[in-house]
Amino acid sequence: MTHVAAGREADERHKIKGVARPCQLAPPILRLFASAVLALQLTWPVQAVEPGEVLKDPSLEARARHISQELRCLVCQNQSIDDSSAELAGDLRILVRERLAAGDSDAAVLAFVEARYGEFVLLRPRLAPHTLLLWLTPLLLLGGAAVALLRRSRKRFSVRAGEEPQAQPLSPAERQRVDELLRRQQR
Repeated sequence: MTHVAAGREADERHKIKGVARPCQLAPPILRLFASAVLALQLTWPVQAVEPGEVLKDPSLEARARHISQELRCLVCQNQSIDDSSAELAGDLRILVRERLAAGDSDAAVLAFVEARYGEFVLLRPRLAPHTLLLWLTPLLLLGGAAVALLRRSRKRFSVRAGEEPQAQPLSPAERQRVDELLRRQQR
């Protein structure tokens, strides 16, 4: 008896008894959806803020979270202090919350941390003469790529349009090499 036939027979027995057979396997689309949701949950960024760091005032906590997203973890260097679990990031989160609780504005807190740790602590550096190259590099690279593509497409277009590139005459050494190869081929 095949697997399918056995399944049908079991269905019939359940129908006779008046009991509905529970679905053994979820439809493939449902399994795919559940897998996608699980994968998204596993890749969701983990917030490293410890429960003891959270401020009781929700508006101050929201401001602290916003400021923490603007500051770079000096240990991880590519994460905000809000996302980093490094000890120094925790100290910076506490410092930000202390300054906010003391009544500092968001700009004053950022200025205080920047004065203490340098401009590198900012995830988005300000546009200034010394950071101009940092801000313009992506534009320069994009412009260079556009120029290279334009030159390449013009070259291809001119070849397709029937304009053949000018052939340079062979030098005496090249001519001698060609003659030698032709002689070898005739032998």
